[in-house]
Amino acid sequence: MDAGYPAGPNTRQIRARCCVVGGGPAGMMLGYLLGRAGVDVVVLEKHADFFRDFRGDTVHPSTLQVMDELGLIDGFLKLPHQDIRTLDGMFGGTSVRIADLRRLSVKYPFIAMMPQWDFLNYLRESGKRFPSLKVLMKAEATDLIRRGDAVAGVHANTPDGPVEIEADLTIGCDGRHSIVRERAGLDVEEIGAPMDVLWFRVGRRPDETENLFARVEHGKMMVTFDRGDYWQCAYVIAKGQYEAVKARGLPALLDDVLRLAPILKAGIADVKSFDDVKLLTVAINRLTRWTRPGLLCIGDAAHAMSPIGGVGVNLAVQDAVATANILAAKLVHGVPSEDELDAVRRRREFPVRVTQRMQVIAQNNIISAALKAGDQPVPLALRLITAMPWLQGLTARMVAVGVRPEHVHSPAAG
Repeated sequence: MDAGYPAGPNTRQIRARCCVVGGGPAGMMLGYLLGRAGVDVVVLEKHADFFRDFRGDTVHPSTLQVMDELGLIDGFLKLPHQDIRTLDGMFGGTSVRIADLRRLSVKYPFIAMMPQWDFLNYLRESGKRFPSLKVLMKAEATDLIRRGDAVAGVHANTPDGPVEIEADLTIGCDGRHSIVRERAGLDVEEIGAPMDVLWFRVGRRPDETENLFARVEHGKMMVTFDRGDYWQCAYVIAKGQYEAVKARGLPALLDDVLRLAPILKAGIADVKSFDDVKLLTVAINRLTRWTRPGLLCIGDAAHAMSPIGGVGVNLAVQDAVATANILAAKLVHGVPSEDELDAVRRRREFPVRVTQRMQVIAQNNIISAALKAGDQPVPLALRLITAMPWLQGLTARMVAVGVRPEHVHSPAAG
């Protein structure tokens, strides 16, 4: 349930077994799972709501399976969404098929395109039946509480003044710019990415239909998603070239967009200025160590992913499931040691490394080639995948199911 704030300038203290910092996919799923297990848990979300544009909206079969195992799938699929069953593209005028989810032997062989705020709100509302779960909105973590070498909770700011959340375990789920990992002094290994992404939306008319995912032409690349009443667009640029794009001017950018995707012509006027364009600085990195005594980082706070494949949301959910599987029963009765916390890294690091390696391969062999000036041949990998349908099933499994998917084994309190 949500917790209120008392009036007054004095620092308030809250005691919890576990404090989860960040109300994104990792944080809200973990909060739900720990609350379900009867763990006294507080989730901190710094914003007043979950409504923010340009967050990952792809809910993959691995996450749909988790929702099914929690008994949440029926209500979830009643929320507005679009199903994606194939990933098709156009590379220099040649049609390519990147993945075919219909070839997967899974219960939900599709990607559900759903605004992330709907997903997070659904988890929040569903978790209100657990008395041990509290979600604090407008609560921004600012620092860690320490007891000797151990982390003992967090300091946070709220509209009604500062709060100290004393917790036996603090879990950082606060994204790639994590204040938790920064304050903990955890080292980040940068892997690198050759591109950044410009996100924007364009209005869609009811009669506009096109099942293209990726578009490449003359050294330019864009991804589009049909979101019902609008197109979600991701225009790929070379790393660090945003200022050069702005210097060319918005009309030049929109001309490039329309050459790639003529179907956007009717709604392109929705992009009125660069204020309507969001820069996503792409990073691939991971922590060399995910823990301190009393502290664990998961999700993007532990490993930032490229937007390639839209896997970030789903890896975050997988981390949350694994964390609850490993730690929930221990948290009901006591405090896990750092070695027990590190079991989460030992479980999740291999899937993370493999996924990031596949993203790097895609960057180096497909995206870097697509961003080179002039016409480029269709990369051999794409030609082979398009020609061999069974390979489309393999790429679908890598993107939509991932490496060693997690299943819910954490307890449900009686």
